[in-house]
Amino acid sequence: MKRILATLASVAALGLSAFPAGAQNYPERAISIVVPFSAGGPTDTVTRLIAEPMAKSLGAEIVVQNVTGAGGTVAAGQVAKAEPDGYTILMHHIGMSTAPTLYKNLPYKPLEDFAAIGLVTEVPMTIIGRKDLAPATLQELIDYVKTNKDKVTYANAGIGAASHLCGMLFMEAVGTQVTTVPYKGTGPALTDLVGGQVDFMCDQTTNTTGQIKSGQVKAYAVTTGERLASLPDLPTTKEGGLDMQVSVWHALYAPAGTPEDVVKKLSTALQSALKDQKVIDRFAELGTTPVAQDRATPAAHTEMLASQIKLWKPIIEAAGVAAQ
Repeated sequence: MKRILATLASVAALGLSAFPAGAQNYPERAISIVVPFSAGGPTDTVTRLIAEPMAKSLGAEIVVQNVTGAGGTVAAGQVAKAEPDGYTILMHHIGMSTAPTLYKNLPYKPLEDFAAIGLVTEVPMTIIGRKDLAPATLQELIDYVKTNKDKVTYANAGIGAASHLCGMLFMEAVGTQVTTVPYKGTGPALTDLVGGQVDFMCDQTTNTTGQIKSGQVKAYAVTTGERLASLPDLPTTKEGGLDMQVSVWHALYAPAGTPEDVVKKLSTALQSALKDQKVIDRFAELGTTPVAQDRATPAAHTEMLASQIKLWKPIIEAAGVAAQ
């Protein structure tokens, strides 16, 4: 009988060890959120705003790591191959849905190689120019671009970045292509715009609101259907005569195979962070809001990601834009 009990105890112990340790006591150490873009950019800003309340909720430190390159695909590829234990997760934006069409040799599949944690926010974009750019209104900017298409320069954060996608939609809407100047991140692109090295760009309010309010750049429009409370004097693209609306969503992901209860803990921490008053207030200052709780879930964002991939595919193919 003693031998039988000892054997059963051993089997039970082996059974327990079959479950990932992180799934039982997660988290037991620091969690890394990998951001595919440079520090100081909009995705980085969103990440750092929610990291602190998420860390408090989880009872563990959260470290933000910036891994740049190839429109976010380098970082996403790294996280896709990371240990699926919940200690390495990814914050990505709308580029998660456009990469499958933009990149012909993408080293991961968004819907197969990741487990969605939840949507964080949808950020409006602004069309801005260097402060001494001649046009005063959006319509004047459109006319200026059409007249000076061989001279005008448009800055973006690289292929697949939100600023690249917005610029692509702008040029399609006005029927004119201009010289694009890609940077390794939104921060450097905006720095050169403020410095007058490039003419205009389109970027998220989380990155441009401060420069707009301080007068460091000239603002032409916000890419939403209604004006923003944070920038009440800035007209919408529709008001300015441009048939174009776009917002940039941000979401969290874990590598596929991460235990469901770990993903659930992360999602619950995210939902808690999105109710944090400091996060709400800071998001409002930057022209955005946390998403509703029912959208900050794994199931809801998985469905959204699938629909966004289908939405962007024909748009990108029609524009003839591709990257290796």
